[in-house]
Amino acid sequence: MKASNKVVSALLAGALAGAMCVPAATAKGKDEEQKENDRIQNAGTVVKEILDVPDDIPQDLLDKARCVVVFPSVLKAAFIVGGSYGRGVMICRTHKEYTGPWGAPAMMALEGGSVGFQIGGQATDFVILVMNNRGADSVLHSKVKLGADAAVAAGPKGRDAAAATDVTMRAEMLSYSRSRGAFAGVSLEGSTLRPDGDANKRLYGKDVTAEDIVEESRLSAPDSAHALISRLQKASPKLKP
Repeated sequence: MKASNKVVSALLAGALAGAMCVPAATAKGKDEEQKENDRIQNAGTVVKEILDVPDDIPQDLLDKARCVVVFPSVLKAAFIVGGSYGRGVMICRTHKEYTGPWGAPAMMALEGGSVGFQIGGQATDFVILVMNNRGADSVLHSKVKLGADAAVAAGPKGRDAAAATDVTMRAEMLSYSRSRGAFAGVSLEGSTLRPDGDANKRLYGKDVTAEDIVEESRLSAPDSAHALISRLQKASPKLKP
């Protein structure tokens, strides 16, 4: 009888422990999902603040961009410590040729390269315009080394767009940085850009590729992305090749 009681007690203790783990795991999952939603909201704030200044990203370049990638508040330390990286959001025009309205966001990671030595110690926002279909497709499908797998150039701003060089105009991506209020084109050559699969899973609640999110429009955008999408849609409602 005593042995039987011990077995029952052990089973009850195990069941109780399991029951306690479920809420803890659920809470952790919600916290991680909230972090991704916060990142999207921060990206929306960055885009709004930049687009509200007429002499920042030239309108004609935004109208030609297939996608916009935003990394809010990246720190130099994130590029020096091994395995760390800046995380952000990629949002593209829908339809196969990127000619539709702006769609749901895919989470992205920016890693390594010379970025850490350019941005100093303060937090810096990065914005990348993806200027053609090849550039968009390459980022959605795999890790891309900027400057090698995809041509990248420091983006012109304001009236400088008219005087942009041939190198800039041929680039698949144009990159910008903003720190302490100063906004300028910045070279991201040597860095890598890739889809953040873990973050996408946390955000959408299942395994989903960046291609699924952007190209096939299988998923609805989370509420946290509405401000980002609406601001881009207002600023550039149609692609102008």
